[in-house]
Amino acid sequence: MNEIKYSVVVPVFNEEGAITKLHTDIIDTMKNLEGNYEIIFVNDGSSDKTLEICKALKPLRIVNFRKNYGQTAALDAGIKSARGELVITMDGDGQNPPSEIPKLLTKMREGNYDVVSGWRFERKDTFIKKFTSRGANYLRKLLINDGIHDSGCSLKVYKRECFEGVNLTGEMHRFIPAILNLSGFTIGEEKVAHLPRTTGVTKYNFKRVLKGFVDMWSVWFWRKYAGRPLHLFGGLGVIMMLAGGVMGIALIVLRIMHLISLQRTIWPLFAVFLILVGIQLFISGILADIIIKNHYVDGKTVYNIKETFENRDD
Repeated sequence: MNEIKYSVVVPVFNEEGAITKLHTDIIDTMKNLEGNYEIIFVNDGSSDKTLEICKALKPLRIVNFRKNYGQTAALDAGIKSARGELVITMDGDGQNPPSEIPKLLTKMREGNYDVVSGWRFERKDTFIKKFTSRGANYLRKLLINDGIHDSGCSLKVYKRECFEGVNLTGEMHRFIPAILNLSGFTIGEEKVAHLPRTTGVTKYNFKRVLKGFVDMWSVWFWRKYAGRPLHLFGGLGVIMMLAGGVMGIALIVLRIMHLISLQRTIWPLFAVFLILVGIQLFISGILADIIIKNHYVDGKTVYNIKETFENRDD
């Protein structure tokens, strides 16, 4: 088998009206690129005729889930089954035109990027979806700042090595650039066209927004404190212990000077509460630090080496 250069990975869920045209458009684009390609559709437990239609499309490799696990799981399965040097991802609803793929590849080549993300500069979505997405993007930039405008755009190109040892869970597909940036991979961005949805219904809902919000904090924690959790939990613990101690001493001094009465007041209990919570946080930081160190015992590291050089004096 000839070496595959491109793997196009598409999660699909109840997209019976879109996938035939999408498959055709992908072929029309990929056949004009230099190098062999494969197309992978991950059927995420569709309840309509999506799987039946997929089985009639050629060339196509199908990864079929037993039930609906979500877009992140589908992307993870598709990426893990990909054999190409470059992995191209996109949505299955037809809103990401495959004709934009060459633009991302050119950007990657000219900028020598490891990842190039599409930027839906003029989105063709409903007002509510765009409003929610903009709010999420603002919060994402504030917390993790991966350097791109539209992390939620599924149209992206990755070098295969980006996903070595990476497992995607929850709604993490929105934060793949941020996750990869943690390991030192370079991220580029390119404006791409975005088409209005013509078939099916959007899978974007409040539940996914909530999951994405929680996962965003998880990425923030890994970005800031993955290798040093004691600095976070221990630092908060020390602050709370100091606050509780200072409050307790102040209350004792004021009571000795007969300036206040400690009867029927909650402040002494609150001071003790701060000290106890501070101790718990500090201990949690120590335990988390031990867990992290054990995690890296088997050869894993908190850093990622791109390449090494050796100059010999021959």
